[in-house]
Amino acid sequence: MNGHSLVVLRSGQAMPRARIPQLPLPDFQRAITAGVAAGQRVAALFADAPAADGNVELYAVLADSARARLRVGRTTLDSDHFPSLTPQCPQVHLFEREIAEQYGVRPEGHPWLKPVRFHASYRPGHDAWGRSSGETPLIGATDYYRVEGDEIHEVAVGPVHAGVIEPGHFRFQCHGEHVFHLEISLGYQHRGAERTLAGGPNKRTIHTLETVAGDTSIGHATAYCQALEALAGCQVPIRAEVLRAVALELERLANHTGDLGALAGDVGFLPTAAFCGRLRGDFLNLTALLCGSRFGRGMVRPGGAMFDLDDARREQFLKCLQSAFRDVENAADLLWNSASVQARFEGTGAVSLETCLELGLVGPAARACGLECDVRQDFPWGIYRFAQVPVSTWSTGDVFARAYVRWMEIQRSVAFIREQLQGLPDGPVRADAGVPKPDHLVAVLVEGWRGEICHVALTDAAGKFARYKIVDPSFHNWTGLAIALRDQQISDFPLCNKSFNLSYCGHDL
Repeated sequence: MNGHSLVVLRSGQAMPRARIPQLPLPDFQRAITAGVAAGQRVAALFADAPAADGNVELYAVLADSARARLRVGRTTLDSDHFPSLTPQCPQVHLFEREIAEQYGVRPEGHPWLKPVRFHASYRPGHDAWGRSSGETPLIGATDYYRVEGDEIHEVAVGPVHAGVIEPGHFRFQCHGEHVFHLEISLGYQHRGAERTLAGGPNKRTIHTLETVAGDTSIGHATAYCQALEALAGCQVPIRAEVLRAVALELERLANHTGDLGALAGDVGFLPTAAFCGRLRGDFLNLTALLCGSRFGRGMVRPGGAMFDLDDARREQFLKCLQSAFRDVENAADLLWNSASVQARFEGTGAVSLETCLELGLVGPAARACGLECDVRQDFPWGIYRFAQVPVSTWSTGDVFARAYVRWMEIQRSVAFIREQLQGLPDGPVRADAGVPKPDHLVAVLVEGWRGEICHVALTDAAGKFARYKIVDPSFHNWTGLAIALRDQQISDFPLCNKSFNLSYCGHDL
């Protein structure tokens, strides 16, 4: 490492903050663009304002999948503006907007600078849009991109939608049914989750993490516990690592199964829609059999797991798993063998591999474009260091690909769970979590069912969280949905939307 490079870490490796290189801003930005050009991806780019002089620090975490390493660096801004990297590196476009909104530093030259979550600046007296101190903007009240021309019209959808779903605003620029552009505006679910984590860990911290994105309770709890264990030097028992992985794969199974059913419902194919709606519940019930909660809350805790499986319940679990998988297999066969379904899936909402890489998409959405990326393989942790789950990819980047990748992952998750529980090692399921080290940084990647989850924790001199940054996979992927709608019919939106199935609250935090 030299004065102009980023430090290299493993996912889940704690390091003293003093060893994180402090780069001049031009070198910091060059390190990011060079890393992305070399195939790395921006896992996190965020700001903090710890100094007494009020200066803002920027931190970058780049994921180098080819080498199973993270690259971390920081810089200090001495003014309320800095040159935007977005024109050279589109992966950072939403991160820079978030930094501007949170800390009032403006990325000059950003092509579409506007609020992300529509909240007041965290630094009184510093606002990137010149609002008065403490002023809270009206969510969704902003400029939108417009296409002008004869017979061009605008369709605004939401934030209130049919059914019991989260709010979000979608604005289409159309010519007839043809979509030229979709702009997505969120922020209606902003709860200030990251800010509540400062000063932790405490009794409330784990509950906040489990509800950052409610359908990813196990994924975010796992990332948090790994971060805390790394900061405390805690060694998790191997039996607990297996049970954690089983819970994580169950979360994947429940959501992927539900998505296949919802996709079938969006094209009016009722057999698979009806079957998968029920079968999602079967996998949720298996999670409840494991820990008492259908969403896995209370299962993953610092130091290991809160619940164990005795032999009788393990046999019951495996029997129910096999039965549920057999039914999902039948429902999926109906889906893939229906010509009318495939006619709606194939070629709809395609995203190219080049666009996927440019935007930094993650998870099934990226693997459907042909990108072989999966944190379980690229940055393995826990039992995944010894038991690999094959990466499921497709090449077409369309609705069919995003659906079929889910089906492949269902099959492989079931095989993984079966193998792990049949050979479940003996031993305890929890160790003493310990106390976080002061003035350290740790970055953790976990493959949730939507894709890469990134948590970055910075501790202060007392070992408390000075800053806790969360990047849900939806933060990376919402722009992918917007791109998928270009040159599509507006009636394809529900299908494309469900094929991504992104989290509003995971984005809004």
